[in-house]
Amino acid sequence: MSFPSRIVCLTEEPTEVLYALGEQHRIAGISRFTVRPPEAPRERPRVSAFTSADINGILALEPDLVIGFSDIQADIARDLIKAGVEVWISNHRTVDGILSYIRRLGAMVGVPEKADRYAEGLTRRLEQIRAAADRLPRRPRVYFEEWDDPMISGIGWVSELIGIAGGDDIFPEKAKASLARDRIIPDPAAVLERSPDLILASWCGKKFQPARLISRPGWDAIPAVASGEVHEIDAAIILQPGPAALTDGVETIHRLVRAWASRR
Repeated sequence: MSFPSRIVCLTEEPTEVLYALGEQHRIAGISRFTVRPPEAPRERPRVSAFTSADINGILALEPDLVIGFSDIQADIARDLIKAGVEVWISNHRTVDGILSYIRRLGAMVGVPEKADRYAEGLTRRLEQIRAAADRLPRRPRVYFEEWDDPMISGIGWVSELIGIAGGDDIFPEKAKASLARDRIIPDPAAVLERSPDLILASWCGKKFQPARLISRPGWDAIPAVASGEVHEIDAAIILQPGPAALTDGVETIHRLVRAWASRR
């Protein structure tokens, strides 16, 4: 049985997984947003963004598999499929989905055992963080802002990781929605009403501007704003549904939650 040997990764997570599994030699091209692992952008050509891609550049790499994420990349997938390229678009939005994705990708390249071991290691670390969080004296109410205009709250895996790290997402009902438009918060007063103790922001790759956030009408009364508990989290470690979120992402949230709990 042969396995894909020239893979183009349209997003960051397949690149990080393949490197973690020691299968980076299979990667022919990557997303221009890739930063993990740091050697990847130096070693592989960058041929796509998130909503667009250099189709001719991808075809020139002669891929035998292209991997992308979400319905947002449907047009890219369509063009590649029409050109005769095999495409896998995953659409996972949960922590379990990320772990399953790692296992599926490992199986696709012929290393299911390595993928299982890697996923099991990530699971054990998440369990350790959850256990540490359970020992904290209190849990903060957390507002995660994925975008500022319009205001968009955190997606499913982000909400779950907040819970694992020791906090409670103030918009858990919105986190169940896979599409960003269904996570829009139409009125900033809704955040004020839910009174978060921590505000975490990751404006989807755009530079976070805390002054703009805290100057929203009435937000000076929010506990997180009043106590200076407004923090940026790098999009690269939280907004991609891959290993980064299950390692650096959740650990960053846990560190902030633990610091908040120790000050009260």
